[in-house]
Amino acid sequence: MKNNLSKKAEKIAPSLTLEISAMAAELKSKGINVIGFGVGEPDFETPKNIKDAAIEAINNGITRYTPTAGIVELREAICEKFEKDNELKYDLDNIVVSSGAKQSLSNAFMAILNPGDEVIIPNPYWVSYPEAIKLADGKPVLLETKEENGFKYSFEDLRDAINDKTKAIVLNSPSNPTGIIYDREDLEKIAELAVEKNIFIISDEIYEKLIYDGEHISIASINEDIKDLTITVNGVSKAYAMTGWRIGYTASNKKIAKLMSTIQGHTTSNANSIAQYASIEAIKGDQSEVDKMREEFKKRKDFMVNRINEIDNLSCLEPRGAFYIMLNISKLFGKKLFGVEINSSIDFTKVILEKGNVAVVPGIAFGNDNFVRLSYANSLENIAEGLNRIEKVLIEGR
Repeated sequence: MKNNLSKKAEKIAPSLTLEISAMAAELKSKGINVIGFGVGEPDFETPKNIKDAAIEAINNGITRYTPTAGIVELREAICEKFEKDNELKYDLDNIVVSSGAKQSLSNAFMAILNPGDEVIIPNPYWVSYPEAIKLADGKPVLLETKEENGFKYSFEDLRDAINDKTKAIVLNSPSNPTGIIYDREDLEKIAELAVEKNIFIISDEIYEKLIYDGEHISIASINEDIKDLTITVNGVSKAYAMTGWRIGYTASNKKIAKLMSTIQGHTTSNANSIAQYASIEAIKGDQSEVDKMREEFKKRKDFMVNRINEIDNLSCLEPRGAFYIMLNISKLFGKKLFGVEINSSIDFTKVILEKGNVAVVPGIAFGNDNFVRLSYANSLENIAEGLNRIEKVLIEGR
């Protein structure tokens, strides 16, 4: 029939993270106090110097279209940031500014994929990776990572997963949802393999500034060969508490950058002009608020890890970056809580929300049903109360 809807669109899964947030919001609307460990965004205000830069841009009438790839001043600031922070030299033509890092990723997949091309992603994965790949006519290949291996790619498994259809490997360091970081030795092995097989690397580095153990290394900085094959994705959302401002960016070789700019020119065109000028201040201005946020996140992370590992039948690894913890609930499987047999992360999530008024994200949203994800982008007081409620559900629900 002519009115059949897009088969490709119908195959795309909705975001479970947003669904859980909607369920929590419904309970809150009824006056119920819900502790939310769901959607990952900093709970801090955007720093004042950044907001002031946006106000100045508005007052100066900077509210019109900009070049699709972003204003020159912002791309210059991004180039300076890459050289200073990552030892990477780029020209303006290597940089594309987009409406959030999610659009940057979508642009990247659309620029490199042809129908049937495969993209390897780690499992657990950020929820939008497989769907963005499908929308670009690619095929996501989920490569299981193990908790005992720190949720990192096994190099041997990665090599075995590559075939003639493999077009790219997704790296996310620091990772959402696991908080893992790839060290230089890890990256050198992956870079060598990608160059040998002539495979692109999509390196999602949006949590770069939120590292508590070790240092951030961009895989593109390993050597010029891997730099040419890497599309580095970053943005201002997480580091500067600017999630709603919607500014992401990519650095890649100029041919890919041109394709991404062309694609964007026929979808959203330029990113928000005011947010672009605010992002210059974010990247080039005073970084002290970032340091304060990172220190506060570290305190919360330390508390959450210690508290979780005190609760019977729950455990977690200590994350090294971002602001998430993958809570292992597998010891609860087969047990009943308030008469509900727990056999999946969704079972656990629903019981915890309904009986404890705590919102978490089921691990199946990230590809692994043995876990749920908790965000510590919340106050220490709320984190302590939320974990107390979870423990109470486990004790009283038996």
